[in-house]
Amino acid sequence: MTKATTPGHHHAAAAAAPGVYERRRYAPRTAAGLVLLVAGLAVLVGLPDPCTGQRESQLRLGKAVNVFLRYGYLSISMKVISYNDSERWLFKEPTNNIFKGLDLLKTEEYEVKPGIFNGDFHMEFCDNRRQLFQAYFRDFQIERLDSPWRAYTEGWHPEVAAKKLGIQSKYLERDDYCYVLVRVSRFRDSARFAKPIPPNQTLEPEVSRRVQSVAVGDTTSAVQFMNRYGTHYINAYVTGNSLYQVFVFNKRNYAHVKEKLKTRGVLALSRVDLHEHFAPWYVEHMGKIRCASGNATVEAWAARKLRLSYYVFTYSSLLKLHGDGALLRILSELLQNEAILQLDLRSLGVIFKDPAKRAWYEEILDNYLKLWEVNM
Repeated sequence: MTKATTPGHHHAAAAAAPGVYERRRYAPRTAAGLVLLVAGLAVLVGLPDPCTGQRESQLRLGKAVNVFLRYGYLSISMKVISYNDSERWLFKEPTNNIFKGLDLLKTEEYEVKPGIFNGDFHMEFCDNRRQLFQAYFRDFQIERLDSPWRAYTEGWHPEVAAKKLGIQSKYLERDDYCYVLVRVSRFRDSARFAKPIPPNQTLEPEVSRRVQSVAVGDTTSAVQFMNRYGTHYINAYVTGNSLYQVFVFNKRNYAHVKEKLKTRGVLALSRVDLHEHFAPWYVEHMGKIRCASGNATVEAWAARKLRLSYYVFTYSSLLKLHGDGALLRILSELLQNEAILQLDLRSLGVIFKDPAKRAWYEEILDNYLKLWEVNM
């Protein structure tokens, strides 16, 4: 149910991961106490959101996107973290239809049972700012990109990043601080392909014709194809909403707490012990509780209902949810389908049936991805 791991072991694709990672999946409190479970995900729902121009904007399986179009700023067109926007939208990135007959590929769908808090609670220990950004975007994958989180955060200035994360910018401007990201997520809808799209999958007629124009050794033809149709397709996603909070530590206190939780785990700590290490007199700075969708109503509820009092200190902490089934039941209703929580993008190289042409396309894609990672 829960786990504590060392750097690099959270996911196979993760690099330089934070030092301690705790994740729990919740159901409401029963007579026997809080039940921990691996919860299923919700039913697939398309989320159309038309945008101007010829290209549509839809978060649906198989849709193609161009990650270079807004590399470093993808959080502008995908609602993944708190943003100054009162409009209700999830996905504004332009997409293209590439494949035909995808309905014949079985997708696995899970329906949330009434009364179940279908989601998870987790905390990640981050030795530096880079690991903090990586931790937030851990469940966002972009195939063939070594550090997919950078596609969302590389364009962030410290002031912008701090506002999104709910902390003061001075704590991101120097390497004197460490961080713990605490997050409670509520899953609503999800979809994924049960198996990879096969190389012989039928394509849209126009796409099929343009595939023929991509020639091995001709960089321009490959780049033009990417610009017109995209670089990746949507392989899986989960939507819903979450609350998150960043705790900023000095390095000494951070090392102490990290080692304690690494060896004992969250479940082995008493509630008092847990609050002691994440209280105002121990942390350097307590971030505000933010909502992934930027829902001000939910944030106001959290600031009011998740308050703790200890001696002369009164403060709001997500850790108050730890083991509190009553609060989780209320939060389960508040966190609606307003943000993208997980996204998996796969390379469009699969559309090239000729192995040599596919290898050439992916070589160009790899080169451009590395250039973007270096130059941003």
